[in-house]
Amino acid sequence: MFDQERKASIKQIKNTKTKKLSELVKIAGLDLKRDFVGIDLSDEDLSYDIFTHANLSDADLKGADLRYTNLRYTNLSDADLRDADLRGADFRGANLRYADLRGALLNGIDLRDADLSGILLNGADLRDADLRDANLNDANLNNADLSNANLNSAIPRDADLRDANLRHANLRNADLNGTFLRNADLRDANLNGANLRYANLRYANLSNADLRHANLSGTLLIGANLRNADLRDANFSGAYVEKAIFGNNYEINKKLKLNLLKGGARFEDSPGDTADLYFSSRR
Repeated sequence: MFDQERKASIKQIKNTKTKKLSELVKIAGLDLKRDFVGIDLSDEDLSYDIFTHANLSDADLKGADLRYTNLRYTNLSDADLRDADLRGADFRGANLRYADLRGALLNGIDLRDADLSGILLNGADLRDADLRDANLNDANLNNADLSNANLNSAIPRDADLRDANLRHANLRNADLNGTFLRNADLRDANLNGANLRYANLRYANLSNADLRHANLSGTLLIGANLRNADLRDANFSGAYVEKAIFGNNYEINKKLKLNLLKGGARFEDSPGDTADLYFSSRR
């Protein structure tokens, strides 16, 4: 009986012309933490509203207008947000596990501390997005544009970032263990202190990247471009560097350079400073 009354109240609310759904919910005696699981709000105008701590898991929000909406700590797990307008929305601390955001507009979105594990964001435009401390485990960010995004201390473990644009992105202290970054553009990225153990960086472009103190042990760097990258105190133990290209790397120590050459890396420094260095060490 209650479920039928709830559905009738929700239907009445949806048919009421007002700018603030959250206010009508209170008037109708409904609870955003309980009564909106699986709700159909597709194509609704929910912009500038407040849904903090709401439970919108499994909700249908396809094409919804959520511009500048406050969704802090909201449960949106398994929600369908395809083609939604999320520009300027505040998702800090929100649960977006396995949500589908393909085709959504995301400019200026705030995803700090959000749980984005398993989320579908392939091809997404996340330029300048704030993803500090976000959980991106197993997220699909294939071909996403994350240029200038802030992923400081984010956790994209085992995420799919193939062909992603991460130019000038801040990945300082990010946990990228096992992350798939094949063909990714990481030019000028800040990877200082990042954990890249066992990450796949085949053919990735890391030129001018800051890799100081980064952990690259066991990392696949075959064919990667590391020209002008800052490698001070980086750990390359067990890294696969065949055909990786180095050159003009700031203060690279002789021992590391020798080990990289032995692994099949190429250095494009001044003539006579690459293969000669390797072979002379074997005499």
